Amino acid sequence: MAAMQRSTFADMACSVAQCLEIVGEWWTLLIVRDAFMGVRRFDDFQTRLGVSRNVLNQRLVRLVEQGVFEKVPYSDHPPRFEYRLTDKGKDLWGVITTMRQWGDRWAAPAGPPIELVHKDCGRAGGIDLTCSECGETVGYRDMRATPGPGYRDGLIPERRAADQRA
Repeated sequence: MAAMQRSTFADMACSVAQCLEIVGEWWTLLIVRDAFMGVRRFDDFQTRLGVSRNVLNQRLVRLVEQGVFEKVPYSDHPPRFEYRLTDKGKDLWGVITTMRQWGDRWAAPAGPPIELVHKDCGRAGGIDLTCSECGETVGYRDMRATPGPGYRDGLIPERRAADQRA
């Protein structure tokens, strides 16, 4: 029996699902990645990614509609635009960087294709997740899910006693 394919996460009360609703389509995060590397123009995105012009246009329109990019004119004759990250788009930097670090560790047998160098210290490095309150580095075992203001029943799975010790 074939599994049903979900076409939207719009009604799912989950922040991960809502993020995927905006940036979860193929090519979207690569477009955002390139924007972080300074790419702003349609033709430059298309050349770098090799994505079809139709798909690129669809993704850019959606990213503008969702407030990830703003479309800024740079030429009147002919009309041409740049796509610049908004604050909402800039907040995806941690997502992109964490995905890159995962790919460097698990999917880059020849080593990282690029390295990020911290401008202040001049050394290549990555990012760690830290607690916004105490500043300690945290992993998945250091945090627990509790109901927030938008909580709906069933979002947090029941944990068995054995799982709580893990």
